[in-house]
Parts: sequence; C-alpha cells; structure tokens
Amino acid sequence: MTRKRTQMSKIRDILRLRFNAGLSLRDVSKCCAVGPATISEILSRFAASELSWPLPLPPDCSDTDLENAIYKGKSVSRAKRQPDFVEMHQELKRKGMTKLLLWQEYRENDPATAYGYTQFCEHYRSWRKTQKRSMRQSHLAGDKLFIDYCGPTVPILNPDTGEVRYNAQIFVATLGASNYTYVEAGRSQQLEDWIMAHVRAFEFFGGVPQLLVPDNLRSAVTKANRYAPVLNENYARMARHYNTGIMPARPYKPKDKSKAENAVLIVERWILMRLRHEHFYTLSSLNQRIRELLIDLNHRQQRVHPGSRHELYIRLDKPALMPLPAYGYEYIDSKQARVGPDYHVLYAKHAYSVPHNLVGQTVTLEATAQIICLYYQGNVVAQHPRKHQPGGFSTIREHMPDAHVKQRWSAERLLSWGESIGSGSRAVIASQLQRRQHPEQAIKSCLAILNLASKYGQERLEAACQKALLLEQPHRKVILNLLINNKEQPLSSTDTDEQSTVSHHNIRGQHYYQ
Repeated sequence: MTRKRTQMSKIRDILRLRFNAGLSLRDVSKCCAVGPATISEILSRFAASELSWPLPLPPDCSDTDLENAIYKGKSVSRAKRQPDFVEMHQELKRKGMTKLLLWQEYRENDPATAYGYTQFCEHYRSWRKTQKRSMRQSHLAGDKLFIDYCGPTVPILNPDTGEVRYNAQIFVATLGASNYTYVEAGRSQQLEDWIMAHVRAFEFFGGVPQLLVPDNLRSAVTKANRYAPVLNENYARMARHYNTGIMPARPYKPKDKSKAENAVLIVERWILMRLRHEHFYTLSSLNQRIRELLIDLNHRQQRVHPGSRHELYIRLDKPALMPLPAYGYEYIDSKQARVGPDYHVLYAKHAYSVPHNLVGQTVTLEATAQIICLYYQGNVVAQHPRKHQPGGFSTIREHMPDAHVKQRWSAERLLSWGESIGSGSRAVIASQLQRRQHPEQAIKSCLAILNLASKYGQERLEAACQKALLLEQPHRKVILNLLINNKEQPLSSTDTDEQSTVSHHNIRGQHYYQ
C-alpha cells in the first residue's frame, strides 16, 4: 500500500520548526500532527537533497521544486508515459469509440511505461476538468435583456365545468445589471404571444435594452446554429422597430443565458408556487395576480447584491435604457404566398387580389388587424382592408386584365340571357350577382347555370329555377339535382283532379265501406 505524501505546506513547517526553532522530533510531530517516523523520513530526504539549511529556502523555490528535491526518485509514476489527451479527446467524439480501445492502442507502443486502464481513465478525467473554464460575466447597465419561458404552466379553467381550457405559458424577462424582472402569462409560446410579450415588457421597463438574449425556441429562431442562427423574420422586424439587436443563446449552452435561468427559477419559487392552490378562469385574472406578486419580488431585498431589484433598476438600468419609440409595435403576420391563376392570394380563408401580371409569382403578405399589404421584390403591389369573411374575395379593378374588366360589365347580358329563358332563370341570375361583392366574381356560377339549358332544355331549366326559388335555395347545385332527378316540375292541381277520377277494377270505391 502506497503511503500518502505529506503536504508541502507541512513540510515547510517541519523544516522551519526543526532547523529554525530547534524543536525535537517529538515536539515537531505534536505541532504538525505528523508521525515521528514521517518527520524523520522527511528530514533524511532533505539532508540528501541539494538544498541547505539553516538558511531559509530561496524565495523562488516552489512547492514543486521542493517536492522534486525531497522525493527524488521515489515516484515511479513520473516515469510513466503520458497519453496524448488532446488527440484522445477528439477520438472519443467518434461514434462507437471507447476509452478501452484507446488505452489498448496507447499500451501497445510501450507496455512498460504505460499506465494501467484505471489510471489512464483517471488522468484523462483530471485533464478534462482542467480544460473547462467558467468566466464570470459582467453585465453593463441597459445592455442585455434575458428572455425565457418557465417550465411549469398555470391551468386556465372552464368556470362551468371546471375542466382545463388551456395551460398558460409564463414569460420571463430580466435585465442583466439589476435583475429587474418582468413576468407575464400568455396563451401559448406561438409567434404573436411571444412578440407581444416583448412589447409589454418594454413598456414595463420604460425603455429598450441594447440586446435581446432569447432561447432557441421556434418563435425566435427559425434555424438554430452555434455561430449563425437564422432569426424569425417577424421577431427581427419587431427588433428593428425598437432599434435593438437579437443575440440568441448558443444551443445547449445554458450559461449563455444564466440570468434568465436564475430568473425563471426565482419566478417558479416565489410566484408560481404561491399560485399552486389558486384557480383562475381567465388569463387577465391570472396576470393581475402575477403583477401583485411581481411587485413583491422586485422589491424584495437580495441576498447577494445590496438593495432590491427595483432599487438597482432605478440606479443602473433605467437611466441606461434606450427610449421607447413614439408608437408601440403592432404585430404583423408575414408569410410567403404564390399568386393563383385568378390573381388572388388566400389569407385566413379570404382572397385578396394583386396585379394580374404577377400570376405564378411568389409575393410576401403582411397582415395586421386592419390592413393587408402585399409585396413583390420589396415593393408594395397591393393593399386591402382586412376582411374576416371566410370564402370572400377582395378585388381591385386595376388588378384585373382588360378582358375581365370588360366582362365585369356583362351583368346586364347575363340577366338578359336569363330573361330569354324565363323569369325564374332571371331571378336566379340576379340572386347570384347580388351574393358577391363584385359581379365578376359570380360570372362563372351564372354561366354554369345558364349552360344547363343546352343539356336539359330551357323549359326544364326554367322550371328547376322556379322550384329552387320556392325552396329559397337558388344555387347551381340545387338546380342541377332537380334536373338530374326529374323533380323540377311542381305538382299541379289538374294532376290531382285526374288522379282522383281514376277508375280501375282493383279500386273498391266508397260503396265497399257501407
């Protein structure tokens, strides 16, 4: 069994007490809590070394020099051949590589000077620990805002049934210098909730930081990368509005956003845990309760930093934040869309027109709550008031080709065509034209109805149109079904009389029942 070496600090004390103070071996043993045999061995080794006493040791004599002088030739392990830990570290990144295989290859060169497998792994672990560095970050006032979501959520209940309608996500943003924190509950982590939470956070702080440091969630980063992440375009647009920058944390590097991690932990402990026994039926009631607890959190005295978060914010971050713009950011939903052959682009089940020469091209659509803007190669090509009518059309006359513009004024021609068939057909065509915001949008459906006369005849088409009007369903599908099933003719009174006077030997008659 190998005896553990004495610490260099105790060896220095042993030499000082023995040679300077002149104490006996037993007294030195009591003072240093080291066995007499060990002290005797140390003194013997020192006498055999090149160092001298009673003069004090040279000031440039390090612990390593003293250890080498005293334990010269004793350590067998120093004759061992050190592995190439850098190459070993790179090799272990290969899929399927093991330390055992690397040790066997290392031992093949010279087994006599090679470490055993256990020592080989131990030295590698020690080397790897020396490669890790953790730099303490210095956060400047007003420089960075760290943003993240809490892991736990808060359920929003249905007041009638008590069932969970959805789980509210907890948004957390904290300033680097003061740790001043903003907390908000949102319906989801989707893009609109994510961006508008930033807007309300800026209003809460009363200014804008130089940089935003978010996590790599999809609403912030379209494609995560350690060196060149691809930002979500809507998120980047919001940052441009506030004249700030975005620097996402590196993937799998939580130390890049340690402020956010700590803030999330504190929010979970001091806010969410206090809400665990409370029930919330609306998102606004939950946010109101969070604001009450947030005031207590920001005014609470910190253990490490002097003062509260609010006091540090007033002194450090608030004067350094950039001013808010004159107008707050309004959420804009942006998407790429291909123009269809009818020179319209579909958004939220409503179609908006663009110039007809862009058919087949890809345009950028930006939608706010009030307006729809369409861009082609960075230039505005169309603007429409936003409509919330599914299945509707918003068409500008200037976007239509000339042939369609001329056809736009053929409503009279369609009505005249329907009049030539009958009053019922004309009424159906008029109904089709009135159902659309622009008459040209009903041209196809009108022509489809009128062209039924070529297959079923004008008389049958007129009868089907009249019956569809009686049914209050003047639609092509209804008219076509009537024609296919021969149900366009209504039951007349003469038909009823004829059926009542039918005579047949199988009919018993009224005398049978007397």
